[in-house]
Amino acid sequence: MTRAVIAAIGEDRPGLVNDLAKLAHDLKLSIEDSRMSVLGGEFAVLMSISGGGLALARLEEKLAQLAEANGLAYLFRGTSDREGVEGCLPYTVNVTAMDHPGIVHAVASFFSSRDINIHSLDTVTERAPHTGTPIFSLAMEVEIPSTVRIAELRDAFFYFCDDRDLDAEFRPA
Repeated sequence: MTRAVIAAIGEDRPGLVNDLAKLAHDLKLSIEDSRMSVLGGEFAVLMSISGGGLALARLEEKLAQLAEANGLAYLFRGTSDREGVEGCLPYTVNVTAMDHPGIVHAVASFFSSRDINIHSLDTVTERAPHTGTPIFSLAMEVEIPSTVRIAELRDAFFYFCDDRDLDAEFRPA
């Protein structure tokens, strides 16, 4: 094992990022990719870490200790390099609408039904100035197989969004 993915979630407090980064640093491991965010009152982190197999095994032990001491829920999973997505074109998709249940499911279903992989997806709900109306925003990157006709996909996506009163952007990444 030369790569692992860790996920951790716990009550937000200063120093959690430092604690996790210190574990990796002390074991001479590299944090290659990460996503961290405060969600409600919880802090969530997802990291891809690489290095020697013994150091990664030690990281798993140290992570368990850190989690216990700080009330974190965590997951440690050995993984490998991602296989190439040759022949896929990266596209950025943005959707904005008045917030209502089912937007993520509908958009994910649109792409999934066409065998298009979602590489990343971020959402946020904010209050509109003056009215306070909840506005939902979704930003994602998809990997479109080269066999897909982009113009047809774009037209179908915009029709799909118009039908659901979603404002959308669809462009090369």
